[in-house]
Amino acid sequence: MISVGAGINGGLRITKDLEASHEQAIWIVASYPLTQGTYVLSGAGASWVLSNLVAGFMRHVNSVSIMRALSGIDAAFVMPNAIALFTINFPPGKAWNPTNGMFGAMAPIGAAGGSVFPGLFGQWLPWWWLFFFLAILGTVVYGVFYFVVESEGQPMDPSGRIDDIGAYCGIAGLFLFNFAWTQTSLVGWSFWEIKVADQPIMPMSIWNTQPFNMMIISAFVSFMSFGTLLWYATVWQLKVRGYNILLNAATFVPLAFGGASAAILSAKILRFIAAQYILAIGSLATLVSLILVPALPEQQICWAQAFLAILVGPLGPDFLFIASQLIASGTVKRSEEGVARTLISTVLAYGLATGLGFAGTDMVKR
Repeated sequence: MISVGAGINGGLRITKDLEASHEQAIWIVASYPLTQGTYVLSGAGASWVLSNLVAGFMRHVNSVSIMRALSGIDAAFVMPNAIALFTINFPPGKAWNPTNGMFGAMAPIGAAGGSVFPGLFGQWLPWWWLFFFLAILGTVVYGVFYFVVESEGQPMDPSGRIDDIGAYCGIAGLFLFNFAWTQTSLVGWSFWEIKVADQPIMPMSIWNTQPFNMMIISAFVSFMSFGTLLWYATVWQLKVRGYNILLNAATFVPLAFGGASAAILSAKILRFIAAQYILAIGSLATLVSLILVPALPEQQICWAQAFLAILVGPLGPDFLFIASQLIASGTVKRSEEGVARTLISTVLAYGLATGLGFAGTDMVKR
């Protein structure tokens, strides 16, 4: 999420230095969560560090966007494995709620922290140092992870196989839908899943429970709205209010505090409130932010309205994440829980990317 925040806050500056139109900045932002949300379904990954390193040498907006997309693929590889580590080491119980809450808190904290780096590197150094820094950061983090986290030794399912063709079809369908969402007829997986694949990547039986279906739709729409909100708030403050990148990053500090508080709060109230009500509270928080941001006047002190919108906004993603994990555990078959949890991660990241795409399209039309 550090890379997501860096892209949101630094997209306009990068496209300006590359002498590209500001409409193309949306691809600097959306290319990363697009591939993260698409490839998380299969677990395929490219090198996050190498992609960011190469991006630092690119001098065209298209090549930078491609390298950002490749780094998103590697992030997709990390997400389901991180969730699997939590599931294995912290089964449902007292430790599960706070651990899951802390994991959810990393998204807003990372996004808010990442928005600072474009200011540091974009204003005082050439913009490509942002990607060199991300490559160095990734090297340190993954290096520490390699030595600290022990190998599981024995795979959980030694006889498990990957439905390669199903994975390719799923990735192609998701990618094309986000790139050109009028071509939805390209997605047709049921025949292969029922007649051919022994272990399909997405068993259709997972959609047999109505609570799970409604939760997926709600989570997708809410994250799509949240991505739109972040982009519009950034563009408004940079373009209309004339903030510099560092000042804009400072306005997103409440995102980290609000996200961390929401994650801790959601883990606490799970013992007293049903998951569907937590989901509703998260959706309501997103709605409040969506009302506040479009109503921003041209010039206003940040504390009056933008602060509240950015502070309340993270309640939506954090509450939705932890509630959706609980709903998935309680509504699908135990053998399908892993697929359900991975699908949730896909929907959340993909919803964020789709919202950014809609926001960019709307800006061009205006």
